Amino acid sequence: MVDSKQQWKAWIYLAPALILLAIFTVWPIINTSIMAFQEGFNEMDALRVGRWGFPIGFGNFERVLNYNRFITALTNTIILCVPTVLLSTLLALIISVCLNSIKAFNRFLQTIYFLPYVTNSIAIGMVFAAMFNIVGNTSAANPIIDTYGIINTALQSIGLEPINWINAGSTYEANMAVMIIYIIWNALPFKILVLLGALQSVNKQYYDAAKVDGTGKVRTFTRITVPLLSPMITYVVITGFIGGFKEYSSIVGVFGDDMGPTGAPGSLNTMVGLIYDAIESGNTGIASAAALILFGIIFIITMINLAISKKTTYY
Repeated sequence: MVDSKQQWKAWIYLAPALILLAIFTVWPIINTSIMAFQEGFNEMDALRVGRWGFPIGFGNFERVLNYNRFITALTNTIILCVPTVLLSTLLALIISVCLNSIKAFNRFLQTIYFLPYVTNSIAIGMVFAAMFNIVGNTSAANPIIDTYGIINTALQSIGLEPINWINAGSTYEANMAVMIIYIIWNALPFKILVLLGALQSVNKQYYDAAKVDGTGKVRTFTRITVPLLSPMITYVVITGFIGGFKEYSSIVGVFGDDMGPTGAPGSLNTMVGLIYDAIESGNTGIASAAALILFGIIFIITMINLAISKKTTYY
């Protein structure tokens, strides 16, 4: 503990970080909250009537909730968030246990699994787009196909018909399947890193006692590994939901700025995409209101997760 007479030195050391935090985190949150309640706020009108020349009310929130694509964006966000968080956490847990049991090439395999985490998400999205893409004229009148892409080629090799995943005329379900696969794959590295680190710190005496008692591997996994890792599982689930509700760049990487296949722009738009659309159109007040709505949704989901974790987490 810092001596009370020397606390001023601690504040001096913390000052640069606190100043940057106030400028780039605290003030934007305050400013966004102010703009959200200023009806019709936009930057151009603010130059004309002044920063405080807008009426105060809930009009921006009403416009967001009544926007015809709000439900679509919210539905897409939930679909892209809930299954991906649950499946990626389960897969990360299984892979972590497998990696922990492998002695040879352990570090090498950890590096391989961690590579997607340090790779740009837009670049990864472009790779996935190429994997699921169909190159050529795919119109019904002149269906000339140059290549079906890696995924459809693999499907054909086992006797299945190629699927139109992301091109014009593709279905919403196919588009979502591609995005869910991509997001799960992209989310695995961080979760594997966290869970593997927690797994390696578990006291080996628990497993030795299980072997003496003749406990099977499945029961050892469910009764020892999962309870002991429950704090870290809770952590990756909560952070996964927070990140999942902010999903945006992955869709841009696969489908581009249209947020959907050719002929169906905006069909995969999310809440963050809705915010960016409002900013690009100059409706800063609406964008701020949408950001606060998204914050409220994430806050409620986080509180629900914390409430559930109190009954399922063992410390």
